[in-house]
Amino acid sequence: MANLKEKAKEYEPKQVHNIAELESISTDSEVKSDEEAEFPYDYIEINNERYKVPTSVIASLKAILEENPSLKKFKVKKSGEGMNTKYTVIPLA
Repeated sequence: MANLKEKAKEYEPKQVHNIAELESISTDSEVKSDEEAEFPYDYIEINNERYKVPTSVIASLKAILEENPSLKKFKVKKSGEGMNTKYTVIPLA
C-alpha cells in the first residue's frame, strides 16, 4: 500500500483531449458518452485516450453526410476559446 505522499507524486489527472487534435477521424468511430462527468459529454476513444466530440461537430457532420453519404474520413479545425470556440468539419478524400 502506498502512502499519501507517494500517491500524490504518482497522480496524473484524467485528461480529455479534443477531436480537433486528431489528423483524421473515421466516420465509423464509435461514439460513447460520459454521463457521470460534471458536464456530460460525447467522446471517441483512440489508443485508450478520450477525444471530446462537441455537438456542433456532430451537427456539421450530419449536414455533410446528407450530401456525401459515402464519406469515410474527416478532420476538425478549432478556432477561438471558451464560449467563442468554433469547429469546422473538413471532409477528407
